[in-house]
Amino acid sequence: MSTPTPPGDVSVTPPACPACGKPLPAGRSRRFCSPACRQAAYRQRHQSAAAETPLPRRRSRLQGTIYQCPECETRYLAEQWCPDCSRPCQRLGAGGTCPCCEEMITIEELTEDAAASSPLPVASTSVHH
Repeated sequence: MSTPTPPGDVSVTPPACPACGKPLPAGRSRRFCSPACRQAAYRQRHQSAAAETPLPRRRSRLQGTIYQCPECETRYLAEQWCPDCSRPCQRLGAGGTCPCCEEMITIEELTEDAAASSPLPVASTSVHH
């Protein structure tokens, strides 16, 4: 056990910079010895919060892209080469397999079909003179 220090025996240690441990310069009160140490402490505080949240795994754009053969017009998901014609395919855009008909469909085609079959009236702009 340590012995308690008597009230009259107070040893004063000079304050130190929490970032680097160097003694703080005399003069006005400071928390850090330099702007560089203040910035390093800020980055260390905020880096720990960012490191706790992992980034989502990066997904290849190829996996969600529809390609079409210009020769036979067959569509492929994530395949850039037509195995039947032995030709490179053209990129149509992002898309996937339609759950209803199992055909390859792009997002643009899906949104065009949804807009065309929408029962809501299309807002028209009128010009007032």
